[in-house]
Amino acid sequence: MALIDLISKEIVKVPLTGTSKTEIIRELIQVMEAAGRISDAEQVYNAIMEREAKGSTGLEQGIAVPHAKTEAVDKLTIVIGISPKGVDFDALDGELSKIFFLMLAPPDQSGPHIEALSEIARLARSSVFLRTLAGSKTPEEVVELMTGD
Repeated sequence: MALIDLISKEIVKVPLTGTSKTEIIRELIQVMEAAGRISDAEQVYNAIMEREAKGSTGLEQGIAVPHAKTEAVDKLTIVIGISPKGVDFDALDGELSKIFFLMLAPPDQSGPHIEALSEIARLARSSVFLRTLAGSKTPEEVVELMTGD
């Protein structure tokens, strides 16, 4: 399943209002919960924070990809958030993170999770695309950019 097949406006939050890593993670989880994509928000939060404790998922060029495996989902699930001002997410390059892809997968499914991570890595190669995505003002703009629709 392609990453773009998972994206719809109800799982996109623009702008994110959190000002810390934990606030951003909680905000993204709330979006998933409101969209009916997860069964247990606290279990998801704990799984994400456990993964973050092993090493930050703040990448480079303003992207962060907090992710975890959890029984709270039955298939690969993603939420996208944009923080126009950026948040310190302990990124590899020391820069603020503005684009967040929070991904969850069931413990027994690695394939789709890995495929989605590699698609995000491909997107990250285009600094023009990333600047445009970070400048999105609405969920609809994000969906349009990600899907081409």
